[in-house]
Amino acid sequence: MKTIVFQLPNGEFVPHHFHVTEVGKITKHFIDCGGTVRKEQVVNFQLWDANDYKHRLHPEKLLQIIEFSEKGLNIPDLNIEVEYQSLTIGKYGLDFNGQYFQLTNKQTDCLAKDNCGVPKIKQNVELSTLNETVCCIPEDNCC
Repeated sequence: MKTIVFQLPNGEFVPHHFHVTEVGKITKHFIDCGGTVRKEQVVNFQLWDANDYKHRLHPEKLLQIIEFSEKGLNIPDLNIEVEYQSLTIGKYGLDFNGQYFQLTNKQTDCLAKDNCGVPKIKQNVELSTLNETVCCIPEDNCC
């Protein structure tokens, strides 16, 4: 790549003069709502843009930052999370579409749905569509 480009989930792009201000290995040690103790690790990149329009992060420099961080923080192969300023500090997943990096939305979730009583979502089915698919025939003794 000749340039590094990040696209936000809304289609906008992170300004080209961004900086990588932090690279970290973040460990989250927690108990979910079902009482299970969990530990997760991610690599965190913090992107920041300022009024410094003369400097752009070139791919070679980003590779140097990554290699230095891997060695200095003993980073294994982990998922990457990107922080970028929105109304507050936004946390995004990271994907690549072959042309540029895409910051993807992250969602909260219950990790213990079976243990904490979250009901399963029932699929709504229209009665008019039930005749369109045959689930079994009486001769199969499946009903």
